[in-house]
Amino acid sequence: MKTIAAATETAQQNTRGQAGPVQRTGPRPDVAAFERLTQALVGVTAQSLDALDGAVTVSQFRLLRTLDGLGRVPSSTLAAALGTAASSVTRLVDRLEAAGYVTRGTDVHSRSIVTVEVTPAGQDVVTAVLARRHELLEAVLDRMSAEERAHAATAAEGFVQLVGDATVEAGAIGPVAL
Repeated sequence: MKTIAAATETAQQNTRGQAGPVQRTGPRPDVAAFERLTQALVGVTAQSLDALDGAVTVSQFRLLRTLDGLGRVPSSTLAAALGTAASSVTRLVDRLEAAGYVTRGTDVHSRSIVTVEVTPAGQDVVTAVLARRHELLEAVLDRMSAEERAHAATAAEGFVQLVGDATVEAGAIGPVAL
């Protein structure tokens, strides 16, 4: 996988001796296609949250979905899983706790460790959003032939695997649920 530094060096090597700024012609066609796919999937995510009439934001849902998968954990573990600062998690948890979607507690071994877990109401939010998302995705996939759906599923699974491999190589935990 090409690093940003390597890409920058390559660009500098290609432009040495040329006057003026580097002319960008846009991303490669495959990158452009995946950028459009990303935008479409983010749109599906936003539409799936509309099922809740603004009850949670994308960031709050991301935390709920991640926490739902982790179970009861220290807030520092949740922050690490989300790849964000503990103070950001605290603010999100404050809002979600006020809405009744998460609850705070303490670790049985150390009362100084604050734990967080999803409440049944929070689980209902996750279930509702994912059900709506699945409906939206099915509506699109149903417009494809069986063969196209199979190819799309295979390509999607391969891409997810590669993204997971790339985050492991970079030292990250992995893709965070959205």
